[in-house]
Amino acid sequence: MTIETAIDILRQTVATAFIMVGPILAAAIIIGLVISLIQTVTSIQEQTLAFVPKLIGVGLVMIIVSQWMLRTLIEFTLQIFQRIADVGA
Repeated sequence: MTIETAIDILRQTVATAFIMVGPILAAAIIIGLVISLIQTVTSIQEQTLAFVPKLIGVGLVMIIVSQWMLRTLIEFTLQIFQRIADVGA
């Protein structure tokens, strides 16, 4: 395995990780922003008010995108195994 191959595998791993956590982080950021705006407008400073909607929202997003995430992870794993087999041959 050359250094270029190792760097390419590392780059592909990081890119796949960012792609997979993107929807979850986006949901948490959007829900947090909306709750912060509501708290600012109503002057309610309860911390659990921000936590519970984020927990529910992130959970729903994970359920909705779980099939896509699993398919992406399986495809990535198969690509890595193929590259390992190519290097060994």
